[in-house]
Amino acid sequence: MSGRKAAANSQRAWQRMLSGRRLDLLDPSPLDVEVADIAHGLARVARWNGQTVGDHAYSVAQHSLLVEDIVGRLEPQAGMQLRLAALFHDAPEYVIGDMISPFKAVIGDNYKAVESRLQQAIHIRLSLPGTLPADWKKLIKRADQVAAFLEATQLAGFERADAERYFGRPGPIGGAHLEDLFRLSPDAAQQAQSQFLSRASELGADAEPVEMAKAGAQ
Repeated sequence: MSGRKAAANSQRAWQRMLSGRRLDLLDPSPLDVEVADIAHGLARVARWNGQTVGDHAYSVAQHSLLVEDIVGRLEPQAGMQLRLAALFHDAPEYVIGDMISPFKAVIGDNYKAVESRLQQAIHIRLSLPGTLPADWKKLIKRADQVAAFLEATQLAGFERADAERYFGRPGPIGGAHLEDLFRLSPDAAQQAQSQFLSRASELGADAEPVEMAKAGAQ
């Protein structure tokens, strides 16, 4: 084996979680995905690279709660599984962080491949389809864009015209204006974590550790 190959093989490609799990980023197992780890991580990952107003960062956990709320308003008949998928739509970021869209475009397919494998493992852990139905993806994407518009204009310093250019004109939801429905403010990490865990539990996500018998020694 060449020195270069040996060095490559020795590089660490896993993340140690506070739960004690060791999540392989290149081949993630649903057995190593814990809801508590996701909640903890997302509550401490900043949206907008931290460029938001307030004493605290606006976290991915708060963003995820907002998207799930908007999905329910856009589609009042949305079932619990769809809403659970919406809540966890950015869950891979508990491991890989929240990269702004321009940087994702620079990195390209490698980032997307890692993100996709993590998302599939998370879905399987939550008893969701590994690949979501197209209509679910479309609805979650729409809610994500509405959430981005709200965050951009209320927290990240965007002028309304710029927010509409990049995220679309959201329009009213259920006949109500967005500004009447949502006034955003960043929460402390522990509060965001608690709210995320609570909502995940309401939607049927089991926060108890999964059986480790098949996972091998950690």
